[in-house]
Amino acid sequence: MQFQFFYDFVCPFAYLATVQVEALAARTGATMQWRPFLLGGVLAKVGGGAVPTPARTIHSLRDQARWAEVLEVPLRVPAAHPRRTVLALRAALAAGADLPRASRALFRAYWAQGLDVEDPSVVALALSQEGLDGAALVDRAPTMKDELRRRTDEAVAAGVFGAPAFVVRGRLFWGQDRMHFVEKALRGWDPPAPDEEIA
Repeated sequence: MQFQFFYDFVCPFAYLATVQVEALAARTGATMQWRPFLLGGVLAKVGGGAVPTPARTIHSLRDQARWAEVLEVPLRVPAAHPRRTVLALRAALAAGADLPRASRALFRAYWAQGLDVEDPSVVALALSQEGLDGAALVDRAPTMKDELRRRTDEAVAAGVFGAPAFVVRGRLFWGQDRMHFVEKALRGWDPPAPDEEIA
């Protein structure tokens, strides 16, 4: 069994998912595909870019902090969040087979350390601290422009409209608080598809 994990470094809930998802894969014996995409690109295509209300923003910040405490992981909202993640996403893709390691490193830089992943030196250092050649990956990042666009289009085609998202046997689950559904699906649960529910 395999599933897809769609994410962008800009999303705190994707960060909270990434500290849990590999254990979920191990528990279920499933193979996980790391699927980075540009969240802004998806929102532009599906029309989900509405600015949240102040009350919703406050709730989201509180919810992030609650989940971080429950999961016992650090969470620092970077200054001037949201930061542009194009460079970080492209550098992660440049890592090829080391995409999972690169992704973990960049999530930590953004959300555990509150660093500016728009800064090439920050991205390079975060990757180097993970044992990768950070400078080389940052140098190769521009060559990943088309690949990031392709992956963003693939996310839209899979029905993704936000981050994080998970796809198991064609069923999409949105949000790190839906990971118990992902685990159930990987263990054989076959929930109805939306069109089946409507019918």
